[in-house]
Amino acid sequence: AAAAAAAQFLHRSIVPTMHYQRSLPRLPVPKLEDTITRYLNAQKPLLNDDQFRKTEELAHVFEKGIGRELHEQLVAQDNQNKHTSYITGPWFDMYLKAREPVVLNFNAFMSFNPDPKPEYNDQLIRATNMTVSALRFMKTFRAGYLEPEVFHLNPEKSDTEIFKKIIRFVPSSISWFGAYMVNAYPLDMSQYFRLFNSTRVPKLNKDELYTDEKAKHLLVLRNGNFYVFDVIDRDGNILKPSEIQAHLKYILSDNSPAPAFPLGYLSSENRDTWALLRKNLLENGNEEALQKVDSAMFCLSLDDFPIKDFVHLSHTMLHGDAANRWYDKSFNLIITKDGTAGVNFEHSWGDGVAVLRFQNEVFKDSTKTPAISPQSQPASVDSSRAVQKLDFKLNDALKAGITKAKQKFDATVESLSLNQIQFQEGGKELLKQKKVSPDAVAQLAFQMAFLRQYDQTVATYESCSTAAFKHGRTETIRPASVHTKKCSEAFVKALSKHSTEELQKLIVECSNYHGRLTKEAAMEVIPLSHSCYFLSPGQGFDRHLFSLRYLALSRGLALPDFYQDQAYARLNHNIISTSTLMSPAVQIGGFGPVVSDGLGVGYQVHDDWIGCNVSSYPTRNGKEFLECTHKSLEDIFNVLKGKKIGS
Repeated sequence: AAAAAAAQFLHRSIVPTMHYQRSLPRLPVPKLEDTITRYLNAQKPLLNDDQFRKTEELAHVFEKGIGRELHEQLVAQDNQNKHTSYITGPWFDMYLKAREPVVLNFNAFMSFNPDPKPEYNDQLIRATNMTVSALRFMKTFRAGYLEPEVFHLNPEKSDTEIFKKIIRFVPSSISWFGAYMVNAYPLDMSQYFRLFNSTRVPKLNKDELYTDEKAKHLLVLRNGNFYVFDVIDRDGNILKPSEIQAHLKYILSDNSPAPAFPLGYLSSENRDTWALLRKNLLENGNEEALQKVDSAMFCLSLDDFPIKDFVHLSHTMLHGDAANRWYDKSFNLIITKDGTAGVNFEHSWGDGVAVLRFQNEVFKDSTKTPAISPQSQPASVDSSRAVQKLDFKLNDALKAGITKAKQKFDATVESLSLNQIQFQEGGKELLKQKKVSPDAVAQLAFQMAFLRQYDQTVATYESCSTAAFKHGRTETIRPASVHTKKCSEAFVKALSKHSTEELQKLIVECSNYHGRLTKEAAMEVIPLSHSCYFLSPGQGFDRHLFSLRYLALSRGLALPDFYQDQAYARLNHNIISTSTLMSPAVQIGGFGPVVSDGLGVGYQVHDDWIGCNVSSYPTRNGKEFLECTHKSLEDIFNVLKGKKIGS
């Protein structure tokens, strides 16, 4: 019985999951003058002298006038809402009011590494094991047994049994300080509950997040058909793995034809269009079926084809066939015919940190203590009774809506290019030896590549997490600086005029400045999941300016001139959007371009190689951008090794 009870959980942390949540430090509102200085620093490489003077003037007028008033109101409002962060409301609103389709515009993906044991990479075995591990994660989290998410700067001191035994007795109102004393930084876990039984529901003007923790069923999509079955029994226990295996086997062998009008396409539509179609669905007698979809534990998508290569993998996980996805669920766990697995997640409810922790735990549990093995036999249960195939009643308007959604989706996907490279000539180890920041070098290579390809410096976005603060979300690092511009121009346009030593010095300057950008936000740059964690004051400028603009609009004020500056719009039109993550569970991650003429760059700096994948639409050549990135990395590494390089 004890073993059976243990099989319900991943582990039992002696420190309760939410032990640190109450005492997490609050996300500080930066000083307005610091924000304006940082904003102007980010604008400098993008503007000529005349444009910069105009932008500088608008910024100083804003800082002394309406900006100051808005800032004071924001601070006052923040002081009255100590339970949360100043970015929470505006950021949820930003996501939920956006009307573009979630797929390709907001949803991101991370694919799992294969199971180290090849025979476990069978679709049925992996789907069963990952489903059981995901349910164990859910139960472990809800019971308060999941280890709190903590970043350890000095794990020998803080990631120990003795520390945990002491800290659990420290009241949760001050527990954060106890961890801080030993250089450990607990992270916000307020998003985690939305991982399960959750969906983003389309509504006119602003969507809603819906969670129903009482629901016990899983949603499975295969061949465009929707199936549900209970995975939690009456006592709240996970169904026997052999029964889950039997039900999944039943679904995998069901030869019902694909529906003529696959409902999945609706979740790829413009949000207002989808909201109206959903209203029609509800009025047409589909309320119960939609309720099953919305409240399901999560969506398991089973694809009927194997993966050909990394590019095919990225296409499958980033968008796949919309007939076999429900993009509104907090996440789709996707498993293809050859057992390749990945997660596509909706972004409004949470950020990469929560999803990555989920993936790390599911990967570890499903590979180290799998629920079933290749020898396991499915239970002899009547799956035809346990598994319900959802039937949707469609009128002509709904059929037309699905057809149109499919046409739009197919056209968008058709225009999307995904490309990837692996730079094999070095990575983190060599860069650290040369005392430069690996992240700074990757970002410098992107700047250099874009200059080589398009002869310009453009707005660039690097996302990093502010999860070290209560209800923190993300902040922006602005990697394009006067330093990267100067260095890129030296490498791309004036190589012969610079000695190797001078070029080395330019790289170091970029690295130091990039380190400062991330350190403004932090005492340390922590490459955990989303490039870096902000530990001490979260001091980017983007979220602060975003919140002031949001405040002005919500108070019905005229939009200040500062925000009507073309340069402001251009800085927020992020042509190069980048994000990085490293994890033993994740093979590759990516996202779509955030603007139609943009590049979506996912990258990973490993010990001795650098991986990079890029999404783009026809106005940009992503393949050529990666070739230029490869050339830039080659040049940077050669210069750091002291070699003379030719143009």
